[in-house]
Amino acid sequence: MYRQVILSLPLSILSIVSAIAHEMTPAYPEFRYSYIEGVSVTRMSLFNKRNDANHYEIGVYTKDWDSVPFASAAKIIEVKHTKRYGFDVYVRNSDLDRVTYICTMSKVLKKTNVPLISTKICSKVK
Repeated sequence: MYRQVILSLPLSILSIVSAIAHEMTPAYPEFRYSYIEGVSVTRMSLFNKRNDANHYEIGVYTKDWDSVPFASAAKIIEVKHTKRYGFDVYVRNSDLDRVTYICTMSKVLKKTNVPLISTKICSKVK
């Protein structure tokens, strides 16, 4: 009996975390030329399902999870609970072949005694 409880516990925790996580679309973004010479852009959208987090950090990574330089209107964006926020990600054309993931990670900007779960959602670039 205890074995069934222990085996089902991780699955129930994962379902709770996915229910409170944020969402980012598109799942497979594509870069296109921007108005800036030598730079490409993609449009992303984040939907906040979390009522305990309103700030999200944007990151661009290689297949080995090394950071890739990028530009956006802000590196940390504020998205209120149940709201959607659109943002552009700009990457130099010389770095495009290294880009594999565009991610957002929840940030809690206040001190609290309650344990918090940080969520990181990534889209894989085509």
